[in-house]
Amino acid sequence: MKEFLAKTIDLQHGNEEEKRKEIRDYFLKTWEVHEKLYTQLKSDDIFYHRGDPLRHVILFYFGHTAVFFINKLILGKIIDKRINPEFESIFAIGVDEMSWDDLDNRNYNWPKVEEVREYRKEAKELILKLIDETPLTMPIGWNSPFWIIMMGIEHERIHLETSSVLIRQLPLDEVVSGKFGDRSHETGEAPENEMIEVSGAEIKLGKPDNHPLYGWDNEYGKHSEQVEDFKASKFLISNKEFLDFIQSDGYNKEEYWSEEGWNWRNFKQAEMPLFWRKNGEDYRLRLVAEEIPMPWNWPVEVNYLEAKAYANWKSKKEGKTYRLPTEAEWYRLYEVAGMKDVMDWEDAPGNINLEYFTSPCPVDKFKQGKFYDVVGNIWQWTETPITGFSGFKVHPLYDDFSTPTFDGKHNLIKGGSWISTGNEATYHSRYAFRRHFYQHAGIRLVESETPLKITQAEYETDPEVALSCEVNWGDNYTVYPKFYSVLAKVVTDVVGDNRELRILDLNADTGRLAFELAQHYNDITALDFTARMIRMPIQLQEQGFMRYVMKDEGELQFFRDVVLSDFGLNSKDNILFMQADAMNLKPNFTGYDVIVIPNLLEELSDPKLFLSQIHTRLNDNGLLIIASTYDWKIEKTKRENWLGGFKKDGEPVTSLDGIKAILDKEFKKENDPIDLNLYIKQSSRVLTHKLSQVTVWRKKNSTSNP
Repeated sequence: MKEFLAKTIDLQHGNEEEKRKEIRDYFLKTWEVHEKLYTQLKSDDIFYHRGDPLRHVILFYFGHTAVFFINKLILGKIIDKRINPEFESIFAIGVDEMSWDDLDNRNYNWPKVEEVREYRKEAKELILKLIDETPLTMPIGWNSPFWIIMMGIEHERIHLETSSVLIRQLPLDEVVSGKFGDRSHETGEAPENEMIEVSGAEIKLGKPDNHPLYGWDNEYGKHSEQVEDFKASKFLISNKEFLDFIQSDGYNKEEYWSEEGWNWRNFKQAEMPLFWRKNGEDYRLRLVAEEIPMPWNWPVEVNYLEAKAYANWKSKKEGKTYRLPTEAEWYRLYEVAGMKDVMDWEDAPGNINLEYFTSPCPVDKFKQGKFYDVVGNIWQWTETPITGFSGFKVHPLYDDFSTPTFDGKHNLIKGGSWISTGNEATYHSRYAFRRHFYQHAGIRLVESETPLKITQAEYETDPEVALSCEVNWGDNYTVYPKFYSVLAKVVTDVVGDNRELRILDLNADTGRLAFELAQHYNDITALDFTARMIRMPIQLQEQGFMRYVMKDEGELQFFRDVVLSDFGLNSKDNILFMQADAMNLKPNFTGYDVIVIPNLLEELSDPKLFLSQIHTRLNDNGLLIIASTYDWKIEKTKRENWLGGFKKDGEPVTSLDGIKAILDKEFKKENDPIDLNLYIKQSSRVLTHKLSQVTVWRKKNSTSNP
């Protein structure tokens, strides 16, 4: 794999033309190694198979990384024309099995593999042209076009690893070995493990804003934590050590498992790790594209639930307190092992960055201080659910990278694996997965009597999300009626009481309108562009409550607890909350009787195009209900795409005039406009008042249209 070797790039130092060449080379190596990964599929037919039933077909991930580039470049206004809008919709979302992921194959007409290859070729040419021609100034920061390009590159390197896990889960007869570098051939008896003392220290976490390497949003901010003395295992837990747990009937004894873990074990009927195979008394190990006799001195690969059960079993067996490290304890281990960050590597200090093998290797091969594999070989599960550090800010172009994982259900993995490259191999990298997920990840044990303290951000602190929560749910804290509850009354008055109608809410925000309508209608689809927003109503739907923090005077804050039943609303299961781009909706979002568009037009890049196509989503005689402040902003909507608010031929053109001109062919106007008050409480003493105009349009019968 030497031809693909590359380290993530210093974005703070160097001259512009050298940096342009570095980024170009990094992009090409990333693109090529990712494509090489899929050469392990036996035929193109395998692209339509799933490695994991909770993830998309393999073809999705092949197309997804290229689509990601284009969608982010569109969002960042670096380009203004799509390559293939259909591809840029169906390949857009699907990293984690979130509630808003749509994994139903019936909703997809997957294209031919060759068409996806051709799309990737077009995307590659476009990105290279941008790299070659876009003005570049140093240093490269969040607002630079080259930050978006780096975002796409690092995103593709993440999928190099996650897709390898999915390919590893395909049946063995669907893959071909030897196509993706050389695996380790060193096997033997596992070394005797031991626990080594680690002195405590204050650990300061968080990446400085001016750090030279690309970072994801969750890496930034500040966090300080006092780590007490602990012991850590010299080696990662080997396959041989984990065999003792299996032979002690550990998978069948509930006492070792958390409630979540035991439920998973019973659901899966798990008897051993996912990648183990057993034939009689012989064990074998499934690698990405081949199966080999069990290498007992390699690290065991398990999910967090199995790792935790192993630690509990060993604790009971030896009468000690074993667990997994916390994030801060792993960083302390990194310090005492004398590790250095990527920029200071001549050669990788462990089995990482694809520098040595395309598989794990013996746990006693790469020594780092007194320990082995603090970095590399396989990831190490931690006890720490991921959350943002103090000062966490969402990158506006990738708002759903981190925040969907801040739910207490995603635990951090640290240290990287043999296939971790780019940002994944850096000191500050922070990746987390659901506890039942498999990655190339395993166990390092910690022994400590210090009570485990897990910090979770129970209150939503993102200012934009909190503001939306207040607009939607702040009834108890203001004398002003909430816009969305009033709009719901307008909708029900216009639509009537037919519970069987299918309704689409095309700007769900934090969910108030959808919950109000769900009390009257049986089938509500509620879409929003941002995962940060949509995860709040999903929490309300699943748990019946949510919490957020609002700005008070100056540096003061106040805390809100929203309980759904307090509003006379039920946690309805007849609402489907999904993340989607209104400008590029998937084909399955159609056949609705009512479409409500609350204050969305002024957020769109091209409301004219949107309105000219909306009739295709609506049944004949269906109702389109538009609410808009017509508050056009150049930074969101180009002047030529405004619906109104300007003069033409010396005469004023209102936004309502513009709407009517577009809708007249397919719709007739049902009512006189209604103005609703929209109060936006930005702090305890700052309140913005807007008027949102509501109009109702009925779609004409298609057979009667000329």
